[in-house]
Amino acid sequence: MFRTVRNFFHKRGVLEVDCPLLSHHAPIDAYIDLFSVDLGEGQQGYLHSSPEYGMKRLLSREVGPIYQLSHVYRKGEAGKKHNPEFTLVEWYRPGFTFEAFLAEVVELIALFLGPLSYDLITYRAAFETYLGIDSRSATEKELKQKMQDLGIDAATEDREELLNLLWGCGIEPHFGRDKLMIVTDFPKSQAMFAQTHEVDGEEVARRFEVSFGQMELGNGYHELCDPIEQKRRLEEANQKRLALGKEKLPIDPFFLKALESGLPDSYGIAIGFDRLMMLRHQVDDIAAVLPFFWNES
Repeated sequence: MFRTVRNFFHKRGVLEVDCPLLSHHAPIDAYIDLFSVDLGEGQQGYLHSSPEYGMKRLLSREVGPIYQLSHVYRKGEAGKKHNPEFTLVEWYRPGFTFEAFLAEVVELIALFLGPLSYDLITYRAAFETYLGIDSRSATEKELKQKMQDLGIDAATEDREELLNLLWGCGIEPHFGRDKLMIVTDFPKSQAMFAQTHEVDGEEVARRFEVSFGQMELGNGYHELCDPIEQKRRLEEANQKRLALGKEKLPIDPFFLKALESGLPDSYGIAIGFDRLMMLRHQVDDIAAVLPFFWNES
């Protein structure tokens, strides 16, 4: 399947790249924790959770469409769907429309699952359809009440965490296994690397999530090109990390410099290769498709 994916991109003229996964700077996300590495001489580095920063630095050099198939690392994620070291296939398409990019995403997934149709639904419509609440206007109290109604315990008062818990426990179980589900127009607060636009008076992210049943496969973005806004969001994520009792991470100046030099208008996505393999082989434990699961390595 590695070869099949590489052939898929080769036939489409998408260049394979090999960006570093160890960096002096960190990819920053409030809810993703990283492995830190002692680089010696008092320096600390980080294993990347995605090759995104390096790939965007290449995009800024006008290399054209690119992909990377590589291992990435996320601390504290081990379970039936997670391994701290896993494989991503990530690619970027400058000059593509959403429709063209989505068609390519569905074609890649078909390499593993065969031809599938898909449904499109907005984030807000999913909450209204499956939970009967408005994700935009619902208060924290209302979100917690809905969780109690569903029998979900939650110690958090954080709105984003409540929305994420309701999504995973109250919405994803409704997604069937006969087609892909494509969710679009996520809240602006969930738009770390995405451009935004206005829908029904609400500023939402040009982000889409692809799932099959309860298996989230990947997140795609109409990539943010504004370095000032990107820096603001990274700083905001760091403040969120501090509020959650986590460490503040160093912002990558080379990534921001690439945005300043000019990032072509692009769509991009990262899809979990191991999860595609799980679906291909109809297993519910990621250990079944890995040569060595975390507790065996």
